[in-house]
Amino acid sequence: MSAKIVLLPGDGIGPEITAATVKLLETLDLGLEFEEHLLGGISIDTYGVALTDETLAACKAADAVLLAAVGGPKWDTTDASKPRPEQGLLGLRKGLGVFANLRPVHPLPALYDSSPLRREVIDGTDLLLIRELTGGIYFGEKTRTADIASDTCAYSRAEIERIARLGFRTARRRLTSIDKANVLESSRLWREVVKDVHEREFPDVELEHILVDNAAMQLIAGPSHFDVIITENMFGDILSDEAAMLTGSIGLLPSASLGEPGSPGLFEPVHGSAPDIAGTGTANPLAMFLSAALMLRYGLGLENPASTIESAVDRALAAGLRTPDIGGSAGTEQATTAVLEQLRS
Repeated sequence: MSAKIVLLPGDGIGPEITAATVKLLETLDLGLEFEEHLLGGISIDTYGVALTDETLAACKAADAVLLAAVGGPKWDTTDASKPRPEQGLLGLRKGLGVFANLRPVHPLPALYDSSPLRREVIDGTDLLLIRELTGGIYFGEKTRTADIASDTCAYSRAEIERIARLGFRTARRRLTSIDKANVLESSRLWREVVKDVHEREFPDVELEHILVDNAAMQLIAGPSHFDVIITENMFGDILSDEAAMLTGSIGLLPSASLGEPGSPGLFEPVHGSAPDIAGTGTANPLAMFLSAALMLRYGLGLENPASTIESAVDRALAAGLRTPDIGGSAGTEQATTAVLEQLRS
């Protein structure tokens, strides 16, 4: 097949792990065409904005978008009139209409000892956290004076219904919906709508509701309980990073952001741009590799090559591959070589 992939290396370690991932994908010989554009801080430095109209148009015209990371202290500011790299990411998500962020969490036995939790706690964990991505407090009305600031959290029934349907379709045994319905009106609507979708369309799937503070505790106390989780934007942002540490490193987690069928998905590692190690050759590329696997699976419908990448990463780790974030010394090049060797074998 032939598919056009827009690459957005972004900032920090982004260009390094993007180059490694292209090398990996080219080894599979899938006929992919790559087109690179700027996003984030480097776009601000070049064009004065974090996301240009041209970059967004290219992403919309692509079959899938593969993003590395954006941001860094160089562009940190509390001045609302100045652009921030994260604005480019939010604008891209909104422009592509990707409303669901999928983050699989599956600790590997070879890395159990890298997790801050005991082996018996994380054993058997295989969960998928689905975060609503284009609504909620991040996109609500914002006000600011010298002494008072506000951010509005708003959700419509339609926004909740579509994320609920995706969660129910994906769940194998149980869907857990996380909210704060004991306090927030937006969460009360969330719970009501999820119940409605469950009763009307997916009565055979088990459904449970958990308050977000309890969910944060249960993710640590008994993560293997969860199958598929759905939650709103800010809660999902926080809980997905918490869940990342079950694997021992946020450097191992991929993500997929999906919209309506037929629209290009956005695929990116969960970790940030790590500007403190940019250019040192020590960045862990594995989450980017696994994000490329999700791109092949969910974005291009290529299940076998996706599984091939995931299996190669698993085998490389089982054979002893360890980057600095998981207690080893392998740099980006060594990690890439180790996965490529498994891929070719």
